[in-house]
Amino acid sequence: MAGKTSGKTAKVAKKTAAKPVLLSGGNPQIAKGYGDAPVKAYIAAMPGWKRDIGRHLDALIVCAVPGVHKAVKWNSPFYGVEDQGGWFLSFHCFTKYVKVTFFRGTSLRPLPPGESKVKEVRYLDIHEDGLDEAQLVAWVKQASQLPGERL
Repeated sequence: MAGKTSGKTAKVAKKTAAKPVLLSGGNPQIAKGYGDAPVKAYIAAMPGWKRDIGRHLDALIVCAVPGVHKAVKWNSPFYGVEDQGGWFLSFHCFTKYVKVTFFRGTSLRPLPPGESKVKEVRYLDIHEDGLDEAQLVAWVKQASQLPGERL
């Protein structure tokens, strides 16, 4: 009988361990990793409507920048181009929006709306009510052509 109980406990522990913890603002805690799998895990763990935004962002970036490199670092997906030497974009969940970070955002035209304390960084906050897809794709394409940020 003790074996049965420990077997059930092991199954419950396994299921619990597979589900990522949501940090402040609903941001998924995902282990650092490179490639598509950790980014897909991050997106799958995004809460509610933010998951759809995450899927949409990922699809737009992959379409706009064929061969884009992906990673999860600091509990955020990162996107980069190998020839550019680093990362051009990241996003992160907050309570009421998903924040897209353009690491060389001050070089984009028009400028993304969100200012940063970091000299070249600009932000785009995506709320549940939508986004300007054409503008986002234009910024992604521009950003992917700039020198990447080594992080």
